[in-house]
Amino acid sequence: MDFAFIAGFGPIGTVDSTSHDFWAGALGIPFHENAPRYFHTEEVAGARAFAIWPLDQAAEATFGTAEWPADRPVPQAWIEFDVASPEAVAPAVEELRAKGLEILVEAHEEPWGQTTSRLQSPEGLLVGVSHTPWMHEPG
Repeated sequence: MDFAFIAGFGPIGTVDSTSHDFWAGALGIPFHENAPRYFHTEEVAGARAFAIWPLDQAAEATFGTAEWPADRPVPQAWIEFDVASPEAVAPAVEELRAKGLEILVEAHEEPWGQTTSRLQSPEGLLVGVSHTPWMHEPG
């Protein structure tokens, strides 16, 4: 598996404003609210994207329900590793599965054009293997 870069990282946020108050208020990170309670920025040096992803939205994107499953560790953060093309996501998932890892969501294209899959690390980190087209050089 060949990762091109880390596409993004961030905390799994609270349902109330506590996470935003900390990251934007106390630390001064300039976020844009891309969706209700999903705060995103590409203005932190060294990160392609940094975002607060609310737990209910992470659960919906991963399991199709707003409730995080009680039998899984609740993630405190997420990270996405980008591969070279949308077509490279599924083989990367198969490589991880062959190593005995449980894939939570198979490779698929999101409505905003990103191809992604997800699994969870032993620490509980929500891990994406993705292709984020707008983060790659054209050509």
